[in-house]
Amino acid sequence: MSKLEDALDNFDEDDIPEDEELQPEWWDFDDHAEMVEAIAGDIAFIIESALDARGDALLALPVSPEALPVLEALAEKQIKWKHVTIIPTHDYLIPLDDPRSHVKKLAELFLTRGARVLPLAPDHEDYHMAGAAADARLQDTKWPLDLVWLGMGADGSTAGIRESADMEEALDGPPEKRAVGLLPDEGDIPLVTITKAAICEARTVVVMLKGAAAQSMLEAEIEQGATSMAPIGRVFADLAVAVDIYVEN
Repeated sequence: MSKLEDALDNFDEDDIPEDEELQPEWWDFDDHAEMVEAIAGDIAFIIESALDARGDALLALPVSPEALPVLEALAEKQIKWKHVTIIPTHDYLIPLDDPRSHVKKLAELFLTRGARVLPLAPDHEDYHMAGAAADARLQDTKWPLDLVWLGMGADGSTAGIRESADMEEALDGPPEKRAVGLLPDEGDIPLVTITKAAICEARTVVVMLKGAAAQSMLEAEIEQGATSMAPIGRVFADLAVAVDIYVEN
C-alpha cells in the first residue's frame, strides 16, 4: 500500500475542525526509484478512485525530464485507460510531431494504452487564439480535473505560468476560463497553459520537487500566500484541497 493510500484509509473528515485550512502533506524520499514508484502508485490510486466513483478520470500531467520516469511507470499500471482522458498542464505552439511537444510524449505513453490524450496547444500561429481554442476544447470536457500534477521552476513558475504580459490572465482571469495563451518575457516559444482557476478546481493536486532548496523555496512561497510574487505561491494561496508534495532529497 502506498503512503497516500494508507493516509486516505485512516482519514476521517470529522477529525478536521471547521474552518481550519488544509495543510500540504510532505513526503520525503532519499531513493529516486522509490519516489518514482510512490508517485506512480498514488496517481494510479487516484485514477482508480475516480473510475470507481464516476466511471471516468480527467488528468493534467506535466512533461519534463523529471516527470518522465514517473509517467513511464504510470503507463505500465493496469488501469482501464480507455476511460481516462489526459491533457498536458501546458504545451508549446509547435507542430504536434515536434520532439518538444508535450502532447506527443503523452500520446506515445498513454494513447497506446487506450487513453484519450487531448492537445492543449492547437495549430494557431497567434498564441491568444491558441489559448481561446484550448479553452473552448476544455469547456467541452467533463470538469473538474480529477488530478493536476504540478512542478516548480527555479523562478517559481508552475504549469507553464511564468513571467509575461499574460501571467495575470492565467492567474486571476475570469474564473470560468480554463486555458490561456502565454508569451514568456524571455522570448521563449509561445505556449498554452491551464489557468490557476482550472488548477484550483481540481479534486486532487500533487507536486514533485527535487532538493532541499526547492522545498525551502516552496515553503516560503506558501507562507507568503496571495502576496507571493511567484505563480506557485499564488496558486497555493487559492487551493482548497489537500495537496501531496513529493521531495527527492
